[in-house]
Amino acid sequence: MKNCKLILAAAVLLLAATSCADKVRIDGILSGAPDTEVVIKQLSGSSFTVLDTVKTDASGDYSYRLKIEDGQPEFIYIFKGDTKIASLLLQKGDKVKVVSDTLGQYSVEGSEECVKLKKVEDDYASFIGSFESAVEEGDGPRASREYVNYYRSRVKYVMENSKSLTAIPVLYQKVNDNFLVFSQSTDALHFQNVYDSLKTVYPKSKYVAGLARETQRRANALSMDLTMQNARETTFPEVELPSMDGSKVSLGSVGAKAVLVYFWQASDAAQKMFNQEVLLPLYNQYHPKGLEIYAVSLDTDKGVWASAVKSQNLPWINVCDGRGAASQAAIVYNISSLPVAHLIVDGRLSPEEIKNEKDLRRVLAANL
Repeated sequence: MKNCKLILAAAVLLLAATSCADKVRIDGILSGAPDTEVVIKQLSGSSFTVLDTVKTDASGDYSYRLKIEDGQPEFIYIFKGDTKIASLLLQKGDKVKVVSDTLGQYSVEGSEECVKLKKVEDDYASFIGSFESAVEEGDGPRASREYVNYYRSRVKYVMENSKSLTAIPVLYQKVNDNFLVFSQSTDALHFQNVYDSLKTVYPKSKYVAGLARETQRRANALSMDLTMQNARETTFPEVELPSMDGSKVSLGSVGAKAVLVYFWQASDAAQKMFNQEVLLPLYNQYHPKGLEIYAVSLDTDKGVWASAVKSQNLPWINVCDGRGAASQAAIVYNISSLPVAHLIVDGRLSPEEIKNEKDLRRVLAANL
């Protein structure tokens, strides 16, 4: 009986140890803030989800534990009110110590990934400070140098840390709301490199899954960019396809100075996103100057296509015959992958229209 009790006690201890090993432990100190609530948040997509609220003791100390699945690290952020006082990248079994002040300055130890993430955020904050200072002073050349130097340093970072999840927030950094650090179409290659590396290390990570979607969108944009750069001014094959109201619209009947013939598929979420993020801004800027888009859907389900066109309020010419790859247009234009675009330009352009056409090609090369 005594041996049975010993075995049972050992089993209980082993179970408890295993349970603790599954937990991540955060021991924190919030300097100068006794009896203060701190909020633990988890990154979910592009926003935060509140996990819990804990209170510091009379010395400003607090402790928090959470379970993290093996192979699925989490981005965890600690806030005091609206002030972020720590950014952490935690994986199963981590035990970290965080020392913060109420202004958001902090140090962290116990996790190499947490230290890397802090360095990433510190570098970004330093760049934004220098860049905005140059802009406020009206020093355009210095602002440009600040951006170029920072961009090069970030390229180096993601190349050297392609198997670290800290590369993901670097890829999504912004100079401002309208300007991404990785804004060039060829940056798709950096996204692809990081994704290919991370999926071998963290195949179950939701952050890697999110990166996969953005990588595909970037790859599609790069493909279109290369197509536009190689576009030639030439005669075009005529096609005539049904529009939303069932009437047929021929490409030759489009009386615009420049026509972007765009082949896509509404059933692909990434291509629908491309409509909103790239084509609509392009259309709004250049349609008044003579651009029209003739968008050919290669969906076999015309209901899916019609629903997407209506829900996205796509203002250009939208056509679809429901035949997919067997569509007359797909065969005539030899379409083997999607999305694809061809730019058709009227050869009788005025000097001003030629300037607009060149501007359009530059914009297409930079954004598609």
